[in-house]
Amino acid sequence: MNQASTIERAAAGPSVGQRIQRVVSGLARFARRQPLGTFGLVICIITIVIGGFAPWITPSDPNSGDPMDRLQGPSATHWFGTDPLGRDQWSRIAYGTRVSLYVAFFSIVIGTAAGYLLGIVGGYLGGKVDDTIQRLVDALLAFPSILLALALVSVLGAGLDKVIFAISVTLAPRAARVARGVVLSVKENVYIDAARVIGASPLRIMLRHILPNSMAPFLILASLALGGAILTEASLSFLGLGVPPPHASWGRMLSGAAQQFALLAPWLMIFPGAAIMLVVLGFNLFGDALRDIWDPKLRGR
Repeated sequence: MNQASTIERAAAGPSVGQRIQRVVSGLARFARRQPLGTFGLVICIITIVIGGFAPWITPSDPNSGDPMDRLQGPSATHWFGTDPLGRDQWSRIAYGTRVSLYVAFFSIVIGTAAGYLLGIVGGYLGGKVDDTIQRLVDALLAFPSILLALALVSVLGAGLDKVIFAISVTLAPRAARVARGVVLSVKENVYIDAARVIGASPLRIMLRHILPNSMAPFLILASLALGGAILTEASLSFLGLGVPPPHASWGRMLSGAAQQFALLAPWLMIFPGAAIMLVVLGFNLFGDALRDIWDPKLRGR
């Protein structure tokens, strides 16, 4: 009876406690091997929590203020001070976190995913299809990312959806170039030849065999691109082409009144600038850690 119960438990797989223990041990091993990556992961988690719970952890509406509280320094009431309109800076930074994460996430999903799929198609099919895609990629890579995004937003106009589209266009070429390099090595494997022999279509081979075996570079690229997308959105908002006022945005908080009152109220520039620096640093450190773990050339270092 006991032997039968043991066999049934083994067939059922690990229990919930065992799975939690594995996760905890995996995180502990990651923290030992990648201390900087762990620091970046902690920053990422804090950023996501602040953005997700902004309505519950902020004392006031970020878009409304009391003129009697204008330009107050950091205090127990206003942790990060107030701006010239009396708006609470902590509230605006917390809500600006939501904007930055929203733009970065959808830019990665649209731009990196689209570019990666184009790279897979071009790398596998080759010939004229690959040449056409690579010439388009070369043309887009000829422009610096911020200048390309600035040109697109200037033509399309300011707005959250326009910013997402502009950043996506800047991310797609690099994703396509990385995906093409991965596919050129993956498609030479024996299992790809076996799939061709049994009559699998190119679409099935790309989706069933090549794409799953090239997801690690995609995840690394996406994690590294998150910081750049946040920085690009802040730059566009700083130039007045990002999120329209009065919505909170880290880049817009650094422009206008923050520059006019830089000496009188330095907290107007210190806290939004520190938020941008820490979040971009956190995503970059975490992305570097993922690259070190999943890249076979760097795994043993």
